[in-house]
Amino acid sequence: MTETESGLRLGETLSQRLAQFAAGFGLEQVPADVVAYAKLCMADAIGIGFASHSYAFARRSIDAVAGLAGPGDFAVIGTGIGLPARDAALLNGILIHGLDFDDTHSGAVIHASTSAVPLVLSEATRHGTSGSRGLAAFILALEADARIGKLANGMFQKIGFHPTGMVGIFGCTLAAAYLGGLTEEQTARAQGIALSMASGSLEFLEDGSWTKRMHPGWAASSAITAAALAAGGFKGPLKAYEGRYGLYNLYLREQPGGLRHALDDLGSDWEVLRVAIKPYPVCHFNHACIDAMLALRSAHGLEPADIASVTALIHEKQQDVVCRPEAQKRRPQNDYEGKFSLHFAIAAAAVRGRFTLAELEDSALSDPEILAVCDRTSFRHYPESHYPEFYSGGVIVKTTDGRTLEHREPVNRGAESRALDARDVRAKFDENVARKLGASSARRVWDAVMNLEHADGLAELNAALAAVE
Repeated sequence: MTETESGLRLGETLSQRLAQFAAGFGLEQVPADVVAYAKLCMADAIGIGFASHSYAFARRSIDAVAGLAGPGDFAVIGTGIGLPARDAALLNGILIHGLDFDDTHSGAVIHASTSAVPLVLSEATRHGTSGSRGLAAFILALEADARIGKLANGMFQKIGFHPTGMVGIFGCTLAAAYLGGLTEEQTARAQGIALSMASGSLEFLEDGSWTKRMHPGWAASSAITAAALAAGGFKGPLKAYEGRYGLYNLYLREQPGGLRHALDDLGSDWEVLRVAIKPYPVCHFNHACIDAMLALRSAHGLEPADIASVTALIHEKQQDVVCRPEAQKRRPQNDYEGKFSLHFAIAAAAVRGRFTLAELEDSALSDPEILAVCDRTSFRHYPESHYPEFYSGGVIVKTTDGRTLEHREPVNRGAESRALDARDVRAKFDENVARKLGASSARRVWDAVMNLEHADGLAELNAALAAVE
């Protein structure tokens, strides 16, 4: 068969190949370890959704969206209310992503579960599918998003787009089409429709505003629309990714390398296992440097007064997100600015010996000891970094008594070769859900996710998510 300039066979675009894969996909094809880890990712995301209720962005989002179209049948995590499918997906995405505590696929530079979970909660419920098919749709979304995102090689973020919004809509659209029983052609067309709704700007970094929080939910909500339009016969372009005005040419201004073989390992190599569950509630780019500072603090008994200077080691492609402008990063004005400040993350870890949600409260943001260490913190390119495969990092500390101490983290904790185990994820889940629910209700949520593939549908999970205490 003749090939196009991009290396794709005529009549077989990336959208069509993804649609073909989805048409024959089922949970029985997925290895047991992948299924088990996918459920940990789902539970982790839902747990964060409960924790978000402690924050103003959650309350204001719920109040705003709940009034748009009135009540519905789809659960919004931790509210006890039901909304229409798209509104529930939008809000669940905001709740899961709002604390920036949700997982990341490092190679794709996307928050993997934060759009897929809201999509599945709405669409598996709407179509009355089994828990097994719902879980399969979740895995399908992650596998597609990882490959679509990896092709960009970190360049969406470098240019100024938020990859989670840009990419997440495509995995969600594939999952929505799968749950809705669309034909292969409809599924391919749905991805073309999704192209016109793919979005996400990094402008929030300029003032710590809230728009990033809505990107995953918008991706999930828009995917429901894209799949519904395609099911009704609305035609989207077939070259959503590699076309002249497709995702890559339009937003990256070039075709990435690797298009020809991007999907060759679908169903044999599982990207779900490369999703990194976060140990810290800040931008994933900061994590390795936090761990490096904590390691030096523990090994050498460092106190803030011992630190003459700190140099953070971080890849140059990550620096615009968490290092610049440096004056702003040294004085974050709110918790969201704090999440995207490498200077603040390192300084808070140095002073408090930890980094939790408490380190993003006003008392930490104005802590004179933390701010003093911020002023003594700078950064430089880390040429040995494995970015974007891993978010490597390190710190070099010069002490007031003349020592130079260094620690590097080539692979960030939570990534594939250093994945958090089930006990770690359960502990994080329990701590997050405890902000909203008692132990018995929290256990019901956890158990509903862990038993999802054996459930007839999502009724038990939705009932658990609706708990209010």
